[in-house]
Amino acid sequence: MGLSGGDKKYRRSPKTPLLPQKHEDFGPVEVGFDGASFSGAVFNLSTTIVGAGIMALPAIIKQLGLLPGLAMIILAAFLTELSIEMILRPARSSKTSSYSAVVGDVFGGVGRTLLQLCIIVNNLGMLVVYMIIIGDVLSGTWSEGIHHTGVMEGWFGSRWYSSRFFMLLLTTLLVFAPLLSFKRLDSLRYTSALSVALAIIFVAITMAVTILKMVNGSIGMPRLLPRIEDQASFWKLFTTIPVLVTAFICHHNVHPIENELKDQTQMKSIVRTSLALCSSIYIATSLFGFLLFGEETLDDVLANFDANLGIPYGLVINDLVRISYGLHLMLVFPTVFFSLRLNVHGLLFPHGFPIAYDNRRFVSITVGLMVIVFLGANFVPNIWDAFQFTGATAAVSIGFIFPAAIALRDHSYGMSSKKDRVLSWVMILLAVSSSTVAISCDIYSLFNDHTFS
Repeated sequence: MGLSGGDKKYRRSPKTPLLPQKHEDFGPVEVGFDGASFSGAVFNLSTTIVGAGIMALPAIIKQLGLLPGLAMIILAAFLTELSIEMILRPARSSKTSSYSAVVGDVFGGVGRTLLQLCIIVNNLGMLVVYMIIIGDVLSGTWSEGIHHTGVMEGWFGSRWYSSRFFMLLLTTLLVFAPLLSFKRLDSLRYTSALSVALAIIFVAITMAVTILKMVNGSIGMPRLLPRIEDQASFWKLFTTIPVLVTAFICHHNVHPIENELKDQTQMKSIVRTSLALCSSIYIATSLFGFLLFGEETLDDVLANFDANLGIPYGLVINDLVRISYGLHLMLVFPTVFFSLRLNVHGLLFPHGFPIAYDNRRFVSITVGLMVIVFLGANFVPNIWDAFQFTGATAAVSIGFIFPAAIALRDHSYGMSSKKDRVLSWVMILLAVSSSTVAISCDIYSLFNDHTFS
């Protein structure tokens, strides 16, 4: 049997440099690298989770209402923890060191390839969303016929150097290119810590502005429950589930993080700590974002921060909020790209040399993927469309369907209890039903533009 994407250990000839002892998904084990720390792992996993999904959460609260919306965020976090445990247990028992390898053990090469395709689609979609939001922040966007001014556009006016294309090109060359050159995920621990701090700053500012406006009486009572006016509005509620799933997707980086750890027994605590931190950020953003903007909340809540908030220094605060989160997304980008690049390499070169030791492939795949992401960010209309597509297809497969199917298919890793089987079926049914409804609603709205307005 040939070597498949680095799943097996490589033999070393006298002329061959020392190779990693684990799957290439986890980067090379360099001489002098003693392993990642608990805090570094928490920051890297949290950065993988808290990306662009946070910007769509206030819009989810707008659709579901405050109480069901917050409850769904908590439920999504619980199911995410369960699904991560479902893919970690068999990996530990069989000494398999990647998500795709676990799926390959249970479902064979076809299952492994299908998962890799899902990860590629999901990560490509997320990176496109990141660049769309960065473009919105810097150069503005159109929403419902209204132009929302970007930071650079507001500072310098509508010029060629403040255009979306130029700003994204500059970001790609000056920020992404250096960060994407790292071959080990732990090398991004400091930028990941900074990105989490920037996300917290965004939440803190939003919370402070909301509380200030509540004190002066300019914010009324929020809508607690969904507004259901007809059958179409009822079914549209289910379209929020793929967006929620996408907001918590981190499964593709769980194994890379675990296998770089100094003490791998800490992984369960790392997952719980990261999910607790990210859930707190999500709940705060959803709550205060919806309270602040109410029924005017846009699909990308950052676009709401383009007008005077009605408080002292409101315009300055707007720019601070948008810049801080734009920088956050720039620092999140390489952690998601890391897994994307490795899965593309594993799919194209299943028997190839690890990408970390093949500079030609490393550079060519990196450049090729960045070109695709860059073009996508300039042509995809808005983040909700991207979330709906990736969330209803790839994200639910990665986060729910594959982990639950592993638990149901293979009982040799301690996943055979009645509780595990019931939860697995619930996850699969929830994923399939919500994806079907979301895709159906998108197709229906495509031909009936005014139905879901």
